[in-house]
Amino acid sequence: MKGLLHVSSSPHARSKVTTDKIMFAVLLALAPAACVGVWNFGLRALLLIAISMAVCPLTEYLYEKGMKKPVTIADGSALVTGLLLAMNMPVQAPLWMPVIGGVFAILVVKQLFGGLGQNIMNPALAGRCFLLISFPGHMTNFAAPAAAHLVDTVSGATPLAAAKAGEQVNLLSMFLGNTTGTIGETSALALLIGGIFLVCIHVIDLNIPLIYIGTELLFALLFGGHGFDINFLGAHLLGGGLMLGAWFMATDYVTRPITKKGQYIYAVILGLLTGVFRIFGNSAEGVSYAIIFTNLLVPLIERVTVPVGFGRGGKKKA
Repeated sequence: MKGLLHVSSSPHARSKVTTDKIMFAVLLALAPAACVGVWNFGLRALLLIAISMAVCPLTEYLYEKGMKKPVTIADGSALVTGLLLAMNMPVQAPLWMPVIGGVFAILVVKQLFGGLGQNIMNPALAGRCFLLISFPGHMTNFAAPAAAHLVDTVSGATPLAAAKAGEQVNLLSMFLGNTTGTIGETSALALLIGGIFLVCIHVIDLNIPLIYIGTELLFALLFGGHGFDINFLGAHLLGGGLMLGAWFMATDYVTRPITKKGQYIYAVILGLLTGVFRIFGNSAEGVSYAIIFTNLLVPLIERVTVPVGFGRGGKKKA
C-alpha cells in the first residue's frame, strides 16, 4: 500500500509517436507536390528547395549553439519549415530570398518565441508573408523559366487570378499541376495524396481541412458574384494554395487549437477570411494571411472552448 502513495507526474499515457517521426511523415507527404513542382519548373525549383531546407536547420543550429541551448535540429521541424517555405515561393524568386525567409521564419518566428511548441504562428507562412510584404515584385512573378516542360507555365497570372477576372480556367490542368503558381501549390492531386497519407497514418484528421475548404467554397458561392459556376468554384478549390494550406499548414499542431470545438471554429474562421481576402481583396490569394491571422486568434479560441472541469460547471445553488 505504501508504494501506491507514490504516483509519477503526468502524463501517464505514453506513446511511441515522437516529433521526429511526425516531421518525417510530413516530409514524405510533401514529397509528391515537391516533385511535381520540380518537374514543372525545372532544376531551379530544386535549387530553391535545397537552399531553403539547408538555411532553416543551419539557422536553428547556430542560434541554439550561440545561446547555449540544446540543439534540436534532429527533430526535423526546421526541415519541414524549409520545405514549406520553398513550396510557397515562385520559381523565379532570386536565390537569396529563401535565405532571408528561412532566417526570419526560424530566428524571429520560432526561436525568439522559445522554439518548437512556443511559436504563435506558422513559421513557414510567416516567412512567406514577410517576403511577400518586403519583395512583392519577386513574390508575385509567376513566369516560369525557359526549361519548363509545360506551355501553360510560361508566363501570366495564376489561374485563380484569371478566374477572379472572369476568365475560364483549365480545371484539369490545375488538378494535375500543369499551371502557374508557386512551386508546391500547382498540383491539387499531389497535395491530396500527401494529405490523405497523413490522415491514414493518423498524423492529422479531416476536421480542419474539410471544414476550412467547405467554408471557403460556400463563401465563394454566396459572395463571389458568379453563382453556382463550376469553373469559378473549381478555381477556388484547386488554386491559390488552398490545398497546401488546408492539409499541411492549418493543421500544424503548434498553431491550431487543441480542443475539438476550437478546431471547428478555427477552420470556419480560416474559410471566411480566405474568402474575404480572395474576393474582396486586391490579390486573388488569401490563404497565407488567413492562416497567419487565425493563428493569432488560437489562444482566444482555446480560452472560450476549453472543457469545464468536473464539478466546476453550472450555476451555484442559493
